[in-house]
Amino acid sequence: MDVLVYALVVLALLLAVVGLMSVRVVKQIERGVVFRLGRAQREVRPPGLTRLIPVVDRLHRVNVQVATMPVPAQDGITRDNVTVRVDAVVYFKVIDPLRALVEVQDYGFAISQVAQTSLRSIIGKSELDDLLSNREHLNQGLEVMLDSPAASWGIEIDRVEIKDVELPESMKRSMSRQAEAERERRSRIITADGEFQASKKLSEAANAMAGTPAALQLRLLQTMVEVAAEKNSTLVLPFPVEMLRFFEAAASGEVALPGREPDAASQATPVPRSEPVLRPPAKASARHHSRPTAG
Repeated sequence: MDVLVYALVVLALLLAVVGLMSVRVVKQIERGVVFRLGRAQREVRPPGLTRLIPVVDRLHRVNVQVATMPVPAQDGITRDNVTVRVDAVVYFKVIDPLRALVEVQDYGFAISQVAQTSLRSIIGKSELDDLLSNREHLNQGLEVMLDSPAASWGIEIDRVEIKDVELPESMKRSMSRQAEAERERRSRIITADGEFQASKKLSEAANAMAGTPAALQLRLLQTMVEVAAEKNSTLVLPFPVEMLRFFEAAASGEVALPGREPDAASQATPVPRSEPVLRPPAKASARHHSRPTAG
């Protein structure tokens, strides 16, 4: 009787151990693929408790979360012959755990290698301006190049992003000089446009003041008030340039001042003068002085 009890207890313990060995837990972020005697089962085990045949079945868990994989920086030459160094990041997830385990040995390493080769190919097909300013189009091209082989492995490429573009120092300096020249060109165009518009307004103002001479005097007085309001010790009086030209013409005799008659000498007709005749000087007569003789 005791032997039978011991046998039942041992059998119960064995069944309990076997039952524990046949039960597995699959997490919510995982899917289970069962290999029975080396053959993959088509049924993928969902999250939760799953039963296995002891010693016969082997369970492999596959993570179905979106994985982030950095692509190492790749050196390449763009289509316009510029040496660059570009790195990227790939976001992907497993949508078919069975194919991800059966079709490819290591799907993570495979995706990494395909991403590196695709990145090199994109660098060679693109120009430098596209790498710097048109990355959305390049990201879409990279995603298409990666999605083609990854789809057959049961992997979906969520997105691909070019992270950084490194340029040689000489190219950075050249681009900096180009940007400065472009900014200088824009500033000169804006300044010239402002001067052109200001000149048109000044021309309209001058025409308006020409019809009303008192407006110029009022503008002069207003300017004097504005200058004096700043508590300056020096007062600047604008002097018309036309008056300076008038005084200059009057000084040269081209214009007669009011209340002053022109000189008679300036109105007299100039008399032609004959050139003087040069004559040789007369010789002085020799004078003889008598000397007294001695007696």
